[in-house]
Amino acid sequence: MAPERDTATRERHPAGATAAGRPRAPRLDQPRPPRRRILPEWDPEAFGRLSEKIARFLGTGRFIVWMTVVIILWVLWNVTAPPNLRFDNYPFIFLTLMLSLQASYAAPLILLAQNRQDDRDRVNLEQDRKQNERSIADTEYLTREVAALRTGLGEVATRDWIRSELQDLVKELEERRRHDGHPGHVVFPAERAERPPGRDTDDR
Repeated sequence: MAPERDTATRERHPAGATAAGRPRAPRLDQPRPPRRRILPEWDPEAFGRLSEKIARFLGTGRFIVWMTVVIILWVLWNVTAPPNLRFDNYPFIFLTLMLSLQASYAAPLILLAQNRQDDRDRVNLEQDRKQNERSIADTEYLTREVAALRTGLGEVATRDWIRSELQDLVKELEERRRHDGHPGHVVFPAERAERPPGRDTDDR
C-alpha cells in the first residue's frame, strides 16, 4: 500500500507545478494594461482649442501689422546690412520659404477651427430646434386650455346676466301682484288656498 501512495503523491506534484506555471488568461472584468504606442498621443480638444486661438490671431489686424513689420525689417536688414551679416540675400528665398510655411500651416489650422465652429453651430441649431418644438407644444397646450376656459366661462352665469334675470323676476312679480287684486285672476292658487279669508285685505 505504501508504494501506491508514493506513486500517487509523485503524480500529484508535477500536475500542481504545471498548473502553477501555466500563464493565466486576462480576466474580462479587469481593464487591459495600456499598450505602448510608437506615435505620440495628444488631446484632440486641447489641439482644437490651440488651433482656434491661432486662427483667431491670424484673423486680426494685429497679426497683419506684426507680419508687415517683420517683413520690412527682414528686407531692410538683408539690403542695408554688411554682406557678412546678411542671412537672406536678394531675391529673399528664405523669406519666401518662411511665408509659404506659415501659409501652409495657417490654412489647415483655420479649416480645423471652422470645422469646430460648424460642429458647435450644428449642436446649437439642434438645441434651438428642440427648444422651438417644446415652445410650440407648450403654446398649443396653452391655446387649448384657454379655449376650454372660454367655453367653460360661456356657460357660467355672469353678474350682468344674474342681474338681468333678477330684474326680469322682479318685474314679473310686480305684474303678478298687480293682477292679484282682480277677483277672477288667481296668481298662486296654492297660496290663496292656504290663506284665510280676509288675509289679503289685511296684508294690503
